[in-house]
Amino acid sequence: MRINEQIKLDYDDVLLRPKRSTLNSRKEVSLERTFKFYHSPKVWTGVPIMTANMATCGTFEMARVLAPYKMITTFHKYYTVADYKKFFSGKNAFKNPDYVVYTTGIRPEDLKQLDKMQKEGLMKNFSFICIDIPNGYVDRLLKVVADIRKKFPKHIIIAGNVVTNEISEELILRGADIVKVGIGPGSACTTRRMTGVGYPQLSAVIECADAVHGISNTQGCGLVIADGGQRWPACVAKAFCAGADFNLFGSMFSGYEQSGGETVERDGKKYKEYFGSSSNHALTEFYGKKDSHRASEGRYTLIPYKGDIHVFLQDLLGSLRSTGTYIGARTLKEFSRRATFIRVNRQLTTYLEQYDQDK
Repeated sequence: MRINEQIKLDYDDVLLRPKRSTLNSRKEVSLERTFKFYHSPKVWTGVPIMTANMATCGTFEMARVLAPYKMITTFHKYYTVADYKKFFSGKNAFKNPDYVVYTTGIRPEDLKQLDKMQKEGLMKNFSFICIDIPNGYVDRLLKVVADIRKKFPKHIIIAGNVVTNEISEELILRGADIVKVGIGPGSACTTRRMTGVGYPQLSAVIECADAVHGISNTQGCGLVIADGGQRWPACVAKAFCAGADFNLFGSMFSGYEQSGGETVERDGKKYKEYFGSSSNHALTEFYGKKDSHRASEGRYTLIPYKGDIHVFLQDLLGSLRSTGTYIGARTLKEFSRRATFIRVNRQLTTYLEQYDQDK
């Protein structure tokens, strides 16, 4: 047993210090980035914001909304090959491979479906493959990453979830282009409560980004996705300032007309379902049961219906541009170079949040 006494921080533990800026308008801040990768020969350009691969937001409907914004939809694992055939064919076929991600796990049935997707010619519709498991520290993940890299040499491969630099580096070296960072920070995740395992998300992003950005070649370098814990647009900005190349989250993309999950009415008010992929609800709904050897590490809740998502998207992008003007960053790439974090009194922050809720 050992105790690491270094201070580790979450998004709510810091604020960004404003700096003198030559920017005169939010319009001058560009949120598009272009990435080259350590393994994949592809070049990607867009706004590096992604939905979580959850049933409440990683949906076909969301992809049609986000692609025009050049944002990415990470599909949940529950779509079948037949579902994908329908989505990518016909009069309304989706034709933006740079803005959708195929998600797989490491179970034999997950990998069989990936092989079938390839045989059916459907993987040409994706630039990205996400190998997603809650515990990225199992040896099998490294083997699966290497195997999928051999089968899909041109695809951009995402792997996770992890929170420390050594395993992040290993995933890049084994074949991943992007490491997904985060264990337990999401609002629908209860891993920290159930297992005691996790890592403060801001520090995890800083440390993993610092590690994988150092793995480079003449083509590109390793990249990271900040996954979970972003409750407000400010958290998205802080993650970019911490060195995240992509931002992925679920709660802020859920609850809208275009989101997944059932719409429920209670006492004359509308709600939408929101639940974690390891919740009892998800396990029984999509896998038929919860295995006797495991516990639920996610929660099910109803969130107030939010209406059309386009208003939120405008606010999110506007908030990021505003952050750029405050810290003097003309591009999203400059956020991490211009940022200075200030530690804040977390007790005061918690008190003010509770005060707002009570009001």
